[in-house]
Amino acid sequence: MRTVHSLKELRAILRGYRQQQKTVGLVPTMGNLHEGHISLVRKAAEAADIVVTSIFVNPMQFGANEDLDTYPRTLIEDQDKLSAAGNTLVFAPSAEEVYPDGLARHTRIVVPEVSDGHCGASRPGHFEGVATVVSVLFNMIQPDFAVFGEKDFQQLAVIRKMTRDLMMPVEVIGAPTVREKDGLAKSSRNTYLSEEERKIAPIIFRILEAVAAKIADGHNDFQVLAQEAGDSLREAGLRLDYFNIANSHTLKPAAPEDRDVTLLVAAFLGTTRLIDNVSVTR
Repeated sequence: MRTVHSLKELRAILRGYRQQQKTVGLVPTMGNLHEGHISLVRKAAEAADIVVTSIFVNPMQFGANEDLDTYPRTLIEDQDKLSAAGNTLVFAPSAEEVYPDGLARHTRIVVPEVSDGHCGASRPGHFEGVATVVSVLFNMIQPDFAVFGEKDFQQLAVIRKMTRDLMMPVEVIGAPTVREKDGLAKSSRNTYLSEEERKIAPIIFRILEAVAAKIADGHNDFQVLAQEAGDSLREAGLRLDYFNIANSHTLKPAAPEDRDVTLLVAAFLGTTRLIDNVSVTR
């Protein structure tokens, strides 16, 4: 496995693979990798001959008072994990490599509608940053496939719409959420949790499962279900950002007749913001 930091070197290496008629899969990450990320690498390896994992802490998708400066940078440990997983190439560019004219002067991508609500409402500009950096990475690497985790359900929807609308020749693949034994969705931010907070965190998934079971049994008063779920999270000691029940395809509030719905939640434990989701087909 090789690690490169410049676009020039990256493209030279990829040119050689393409001359061999190799297909390329991309796994975009911000590093601090865990088993969830590694599952994306394995998923990409099922689809493509060559797997490129990008490691770039994207400043454009962090808002004011968010954890850009403290976000863990663990490149050496990440390289070891990726090498063991059979990754081919690590692309770890600097901010200057990705945004050569600086953030303020860089062209930005706005994906309408699916970026609204949920995390888009709580973190203004976040999905603009996500869409922009993914479009840059798609152009830098020109992958045949790109794999994203379903844990970031709204992000996956944003990227799929962007790719479709801009007619990018990339197949976007969603990969299932990887969880701890107690149900907590694996996340780089789980390391921020105190020991006591870590014991509380799995209740998020338990409440999601309980609400999903009610929906599967025919309950469709989604406003009441969401309110009850939010109350349960607060009682458990979490500070609720949102608990929404949405149409899985549009991400707009679910209607009683919708067959495919997704429960999306974001909540704080201490200073750590956790997200999760569960989808239901009725």
